[in-house]
Order: sequence, then structure tokens, then C-alpha cells
Amino acid sequence: MAARTSSRIVIAAPPAAVMAVIADFAAYPEWAAAVRAAEVLGRAEGRPSRVRFTLDAGIVRDTYVLGYDWDGDAAVRWHLAEPGSVVSLMDGGYLLTDRDGGTETTYELSVDVRIPMPGLLKRRAEKTIIDTALGGLRNRVESRTGAPGTGGGDTR
Repeated sequence: MAARTSSRIVIAAPPAAVMAVIADFAAYPEWAAAVRAAEVLGRAEGRPSRVRFTLDAGIVRDTYVLGYDWDGDAAVRWHLAEPGSVVSLMDGGYLLTDRDGGTETTYELSVDVRIPMPGLLKRRAEKTIIDTALGGLRNRVESRTGAPGTGGGDTR
């Protein structure tokens, strides 16, 4: 099993508002830096269960499919359902915890690519992906809810 990288941030909105943005895959190209397209391929219990992503993150350009498992507005986990030509493993998730009117949002990610990459460099890239995604998510949620930013990312 690949090592997991994680980070967390507080978003000034309730968990349901955060999860609504996470589940709106069609809008990802508007706020998720490297995502060029996201197409929902399947749904289960009203939420996307399979999503095809087109990614352009500099040296990593790929199309792959993720499978999703939802736990209400508390968590979502994903796994690589169909690998791409570059991405060979992608597992992760968001864990949302209500914190005094805001939501502590933890993002975990494990990625492996077919391009040779030292472990330290890979974890650094995962950290950049996570921090960029969390910042984009916070900006998107807070702009939709009108909430002022709370700042404060914390890495473990």
C-alpha cells in the first residue's frame, strides 16, 4: 500500500455546503487547478459513483476514472476504477467534521504514476495537490455561501 499524504483546513460553512461543492464534479474545472474536465459516468443513491477526469498537471496529463463511496455529508472516499496512461493508483478521501459553525476538512491522498519518481518527490507532489485542492475548495464553498475565510491550513 502506498503511503498517504494528508492535510486539513477549516472552511467557514457547514459540512453539507462543503459536500455539495465536492459532489458537483461538473464545476471542478472552475476551481480545481489541474482538472480540465469531469464527467459523471454513474450515480448511486443520488450522488456520483463513477467520474471520468481529464487532468493536466504539467508533466502529468491523463484521463482516468474514479469510483466514489459516500458517507452522507461526513466523508467521501475514492479509488482508481480505471487507470490512465500515467496514473496507476489514486486513492483518497475527504473527511468533514463540524467545528463551531465551520467544517474541518481533511483530505487524504495516495497517488502513483507510471513515470519513475522518488518517494520524497511523489509525497511533495501529493502535498501540493492536496493543499491546492483544499484552498480551491475553501474559496469555492465560501464564495457560494458568502462566508468570510477562516484561513488556517494545518498539515500532518
